[in-house]
Amino acid sequence: MAIELKVGEFKPEHLVQLEFYLEALDSDIRKPNENPSVGLILCTDKDDTVIEYALRRRMSPALVAQYQLHLPNKMLLENKLRELTEIAESERETDDTNDNNE
Repeated sequence: MAIELKVGEFKPEHLVQLEFYLEALDSDIRKPNENPSVGLILCTDKDDTVIEYALRRRMSPALVAQYQLHLPNKMLLENKLRELTEIAESERETDDTNDNNE
C-alpha cells in the first residue's frame, strides 16, 4: 500500500505520482501471490467532483480522503465506530445468507 500525505487540496496530478509509486511497488516488491498494490491520498481539503472525475477511468485501486489536524470529539468517534461496526456486521450477515442460498 502506498500512502501519500498532501498538505493542501487534492489535485488530479497527485494520482500520477501515486501511480508511479504503485507501479514501483508492484514491479519491485509485490510477490506473485499478492494482490495489486492500493494507493491512498490524504489531503487537508478535497472537492468530491474533482475526485470523481480524476478516479473515473483509473485501473488501479486508489482512495482519496480528507484528514484533520485535530481529532473530532470522542463521542463522535465512538458513535461513528459503532455505526461502521453495525454496517460491517449487517453486510457480513447478508453475505452469509447469500452464500447459503447458492
